[in-house]
Order: sequence, then structure tokens, then C-alpha cells
Amino acid sequence: MRFPDRLSLSMRMFTNRPRRTFLTILGVSVGIGAVLFLVSLGNGLQQVIIGQITTADSLLSLDVTTGNSGLLSLESKAVEDIKTIPNVAEVARGKNLSGQLGRNDITTDVTVRAVDPPFFRLNGMVAADGELFTDAASDSAALSQASVKLLGLEPATAIGQQVILTVYVPTNDQESDEVAILTLPDALTITGTIDDDTASYAYVPLSVLASTGISTYDILKVKVSTKDEAASIRDAIVGKGFVVSALSDVIDQANQIFRIVQIVLGLFGLIALIVSAIGMFNTMTIALLERTNEIGIMRSVGVTQKDVQGLFITEAMMMGFLGGVFGVGLGVLGGVLANIGFNLLASRLGGRTVDLFVEPLWFVTVIIIFSTVIGFLTGVFPARRAANMDPLEALRYK
Repeated sequence: MRFPDRLSLSMRMFTNRPRRTFLTILGVSVGIGAVLFLVSLGNGLQQVIIGQITTADSLLSLDVTTGNSGLLSLESKAVEDIKTIPNVAEVARGKNLSGQLGRNDITTDVTVRAVDPPFFRLNGMVAADGELFTDAASDSAALSQASVKLLGLEPATAIGQQVILTVYVPTNDQESDEVAILTLPDALTITGTIDDDTASYAYVPLSVLASTGISTYDILKVKVSTKDEAASIRDAIVGKGFVVSALSDVIDQANQIFRIVQIVLGLFGLIALIVSAIGMFNTMTIALLERTNEIGIMRSVGVTQKDVQGLFITEAMMMGFLGGVFGVGLGVLGGVLANIGFNLLASRLGGRTVDLFVEPLWFVTVIIIFSTVIGFLTGVFPARRAANMDPLEALRYK
């Protein structure tokens, strides 16, 4: 039997048993749709969370600190030594101090984070409102939204407002807890806000604190030329006694967690797919019983066992394939509607719109192939029974 003839005979299931065929395909579609919907949720969450903390520069950056060592310090000489390491493209310094911000009659305690302007880019930071300062010599400040609200301002209207900064600078005597209180003579202009309602802090250029005599730093952001050079540069810095970490380490761990989440979500959807596969097997078994006489007639006119077996397997694979295609449609439609619903809710609550459901294209292809294979497997047993029927017994079957 030629393949076009086998395909034509298989298509008769849509006209002879349309309701049963439709319900079987629908069952497979629901199972496939559930798998795709849940996996796309895990993939979407992964992209949203990873996308918020990564930029091209941040992936090439190393964080250098002294760890818990009391013997080492990130002083200016150490910074210059790190800059001379081959393939180090850029170094940004950071220093944390305690302080206060004042505006009119309002003051609030803050953590002062004095940084070089490239620190933001290497840390993957963006402004929620306004912009983060780029001029190392400017009298600018970028405040967390929590700090802005404590000063009696709203984040959207705080841009351009001026604040007075007071910092507490530790003395050089390491055995003393005394600090020098220094109020900067010039007011700082708020150029941007950072999306953080939980912590009160202010970023200022390191040059603003030049008069304090600060020569040691708490953290360095070291950008490498290429990702391939990161390991050797990391080893070189560790060899100097410093502690090195990288955002890529966190991302690798996060990706491993999300893979597990996607597998777990996919297993929940797989349960629905198994149920639908049982339904498909039941449909093919009933079709075998109903077509016993037809099988006897075909065998009596010369149709081979191989052709009969191929006919049933083709029907099962067609149902599996169509179930996969329609299931992908259901899964994608469900994801689109869910994204619209979540984004409408986020807009009303003043949040940021995101796509929580993102379908991996490779997974869409794989799941259609998988559903076709499921159809093949559920059709193998009924097909073998049909092919092994005795033609005379099949003709006498009532």
C-alpha cells in the first residue's frame, strides 16, 4: 500500500468517527498545552529575574573585596596593581560610610555609597527615575526611593532637588571607634532614584569625599576584556590575597534552580499528557474492535499485515501530531492571555509590565515531535493486534 493511500484511509477517522476523534485530539491538546504553559512560566520567570540583574558589562565584571581579612586593605596601591593585570579593561572603586541626608528641616540616616561613575554600569544598575550620575567631578547624588520618601519627596518629582550630606568618617586610629563628622559645604543635586523601597542609601561620586582623605575602599568592580580571560584574572587577584566573586556565579546557580523548577512544572503537565495518552490508546483499541470486519475484507483482497499495521500506526501518529499542534496553540494562547492579565494588574497597581510566560522555540518543536511519538507508541499495540488477526475470524466477527 502506497503512503498516499494509507494517509487517505487514515483521514477517514475524521468523517467516520468525528466526535470521538475530536475528543481524543482535544485530550492530547490539553495535555500538551498544560506542559507548554507551565514550562513557559518557568522560562519566563527565569528571563525576568536574570534580565533584571544582568547587563553586558555586569557579566564581565568581578567583585573584589578583602573578605574577613584584617591584614589586607583595598588601598590606592592595590587598585593600581590590579589595573596593571593583563586584560583588565576597567576598575571602579566603592566605599561605604554612614551618614545623614538633610532637606529643609528633615534629616534621615543613610548608608553613603561613594563610587566611581562606571560602578553603576559594571553593577548592572539603572535608574528608576532620572539618571545615574556619569561625571566623577559633579555634586550629584542617586538616592534609593526609600531615602527619597523619608525626605518627604516623591521619586518622580525628586529629580533636581538639593540635599545636604553629612558623613561619618572613621579616624585612622584602628583601635578607636571614633568618627569624624563632616558636612559637605555644597549641596548635592538628586539626578536619579533607584528602585528600592526597603533600604535607605545614597550613591555619590568618590570625588565628593576627596576632602575626607579616604584612601581605602570596600569593593572594586573589575571589568575583564573578554569572558575567556575572567578565570585567569580572577586567579591573579586571588593570588594577591583578595576575595573575588562574580555575577556569573550567581547566574549559573540561578539557572540551575530554574531548570529544576521547569522540570517540576513540566512533570505536573506530564500527568495530564499521560491521561490523554491513555485516552488515545482507548480510542485506538475501540477502533480496532469496530473495524474488525473491515480488516478481514482488506486482508482477503490482498492487503498485507504490514499495511494493516502501518494504517493503524499512521492514524495514531496523526492524532498525536494534531494534538501537539493544537496543544501548542492552547499553551501559547494561555500564556498570552495570562501575560495580558498580569500586566493589566501590574499597571493598575503601579508596577512594571513583564512577560511571565515565554515559550522556548526549541521546546515547542520538541513537544510536537514528542506528542507524535506518543501517538506512535499508543498505536503500536492495537496495530499489532489488527495485523495478526485471522482474516476468516475477522470476517465472521459481529
